[in-house]
Amino acid sequence: MEKTDLYTDAHLFVSAIRVLENQKGASPSIEDVCRTISVSLEQGNIICRKLNDMEIIEVVEGAYGTKLFVRNFLLIEEIPKEAEESKLEDEIKKFQDSKKGHSKELEAFRQKQKLKKKDLFAELNQKLKKGIDSE
Repeated sequence: MEKTDLYTDAHLFVSAIRVLENQKGASPSIEDVCRTISVSLEQGNIICRKLNDMEIIEVVEGAYGTKLFVRNFLLIEEIPKEAEESKLEDEIKKFQDSKKGHSKELEAFRQKQKLKKKDLFAELNQKLKKGIDSE
């Protein structure tokens, strides 16, 4: 499964729950849903936890394992589309800007050091010439 936003994942996850409920006549487990939509169990648990926190689905743990139920699918429409990606892009841009600023500071420091070195050599050269001229 390619990288998608939570909005798309939520629709896919709820749809898989409904399809599996229809096929089996019972609520599916997280493993069943993950297998159906071809995601890893870890990724499925992350999505499941987020949807449970948003009260879109309900996760019930019982003697026969963890079962998933659709609670309120209309809440999916309240999930901002591509919000996570834009936050990530903003953070990357901030990091790149700070890195550029750091590079500029480093270059300015190098230039300052070059000038100090040049002035030092000029001063030493003058002292040497004075020393040679006075002999």
